[in-house]
Amino acid sequence: MVCWAVPLIATVFSLIGRKASHNEGVHGFWLSIMLLGGALFGMVDHLWYGELFIIGANWAMDLALGGLITTGITAGWGAIVLKPRIIDSMRHLSNQIGILK
Repeated sequence: MVCWAVPLIATVFSLIGRKASHNEGVHGFWLSIMLLGGALFGMVDHLWYGELFIIGANWAMDLALGGLITTGITAGWGAIVLKPRIIDSMRHLSNQIGILK
């Protein structure tokens, strides 16, 4: 029942990495906010059902689920960040090929 801990740990590492690299860019900020939102959602969900600090017999599966949640959040963030770059490169490529005139 500790699947929320993985996005929370990823949030802490994200914030530490941003401070250490002195990168105050908006993309890293939004990644931290999205990871924190995923962790808070998991906390509220488990608190609602009274399982916030219960460590079940299958804790490795809970951590794997947290890893999957963190991967999904990071993939969604990556799609949002890279979408304008992909669209611009596709537009440039189609202009070079002559598809769009």
